[in-house]
Amino acid sequence: MSNTQQRLGTGLVTVMAMAIGVIVANLYYLQPLLHQVRGDFHISTASTSLLITLIQIGYVLGLFFLLPLGDLFVRRNLIVSVFVVAALVMAAASFVHSFALFAVLTVVIGLSSVAGQIIIPFGADLAPDAQRGRVLGRLMTGLLAGVLLSRTLSGVVSEAIGWRGVYLVSAAALVVMAVVLFVALPQERPRNRFEYRELVTGGVRMMLDSSELRRRGWFGATAFGAFSVLWSTLAFHLSSAPFHYSSGVIGLFGLFGLAGIAAANTSGRLADQGRTRLATTSAAVLIPFAYLVAFLGRDQVGALIAATILLDAGAQGVHVSNQSIIYSLAPAQRSTINSIYMVCFFTGASLGSLFAGYAYAHWGWDGTCAVGGLFGLGAVVPAALWRDDANVVPAAPLR
Repeated sequence: MSNTQQRLGTGLVTVMAMAIGVIVANLYYLQPLLHQVRGDFHISTASTSLLITLIQIGYVLGLFFLLPLGDLFVRRNLIVSVFVVAALVMAAASFVHSFALFAVLTVVIGLSSVAGQIIIPFGADLAPDAQRGRVLGRLMTGLLAGVLLSRTLSGVVSEAIGWRGVYLVSAAALVVMAVVLFVALPQERPRNRFEYRELVTGGVRMMLDSSELRRRGWFGATAFGAFSVLWSTLAFHLSSAPFHYSSGVIGLFGLFGLAGIAAANTSGRLADQGRTRLATTSAAVLIPFAYLVAFLGRDQVGALIAATILLDAGAQGVHVSNQSIIYSLAPAQRSTINSIYMVCFFTGASLGSLFAGYAYAHWGWDGTCAVGGLFGLGAVVPAALWRDDANVVPAAPLR
C-alpha cells in the first residue's frame, strides 16, 4: 500500500466528500428559484429554463477542457484554485441585474463547478483497489448530499434573504472549503508529464477504443438526462395550481432524494463484488418507473415525492456503478477518463433540460413525464439486453 493510500483515512474521505458537495451544489441552487428569477428579470418560462441548460453546458466545457488538467498538475493546488474562482463568480452573479450578463455568469458557474470531478479521481487514486468502490460510494454520498440539500438550502435561504442571497452564501462556503482543502489534501508524487492537447483529445481516443467506456457513457447520459428533466421543471409545476408552493417548500423536495445516497453506496458495494450488471440494471429500471408514478400522480404530492425518491435512487445507482468500472480502464489517467465520461453524463443532462423546458412550455407536466420516461427507457433497454458481464478492456493509454 502506498503512502498516499495510508493517508486516506475516514477524516480525509469526509473532507473530500464535503468539498464535492459544496461545489457541486452550485449547479443546483437555481432549480427551486426559477420562478423567482423569472419574475425578477421579467422573462418567459422558456428563457428561464434555458439557464439550467446553460449551466450544464458550462459544466460540460469545464469537464472537457479543465478536468484533464488533473492529470497534468498537482491536484491539491488545482482544486483549491478552482474553488477560489467559483467563489468569485458566485459572488458576482449575486449582484448583476442584466439577464444577459447573468446568463453568461451562469455558464462560468457551470465551468468552475468541475472541481468536484477532480476530487473524485483523486480519491480513486488514493484508495486501495479492494476498497475503491466503497470509497467512491462515500465520495458520491457527498456529491448527492450537495445535489439534494442544495435545493433545500436554496429554498430556505431565498425565503429569508432573497434568491440573490443564496449566491452570496455559496461564495462564503466555497472560500471556507478552499482553506480546508489546502490544509487537508495530501501532496502527490510528481505527475506524469503529458501535453495538454493529448489530455484533451486522449479522452476522445479512449472513448473510441473502449466499448465499455462507450456503454458507460451512454448509461450515464440517459440516466442523468432523465434526472435533469424532472428538476428542470419541478419548480414550475409545484409553484402553480393545485400546489402553489413557495421556494422553501419546493426546496424541501431535495430531501426526499436522499434515498439516492443509499443507492450509491449499495451500487459501490455490488461493484466491489464484481456484480456491475446487477447494479446497473436494477438501478436503471427505477427511472422510467419514477416517471410513470409522476404521470399518474401529477396532482398528488405523495406521488411526486415517491417519484423523486425513485428517480434519484435510480440515477445515482447507475452513476456509481459506471464510475467503479471506468476508473479501472486507465488507472494512470483517471482524470482524463472521468472527463470524457462526465462530458457524456452532462451532455445528457443538458439535452434533458432543453427538451424538458420545451415540453413543459407546450404540454405541461405530461410533457415532462413523457420526455423523462423516454430518457429512462434509453438506459433500461440497453441494460436489459446486456448479454455479457463485460470483461473490462483497458482504454488505450496516452502516448
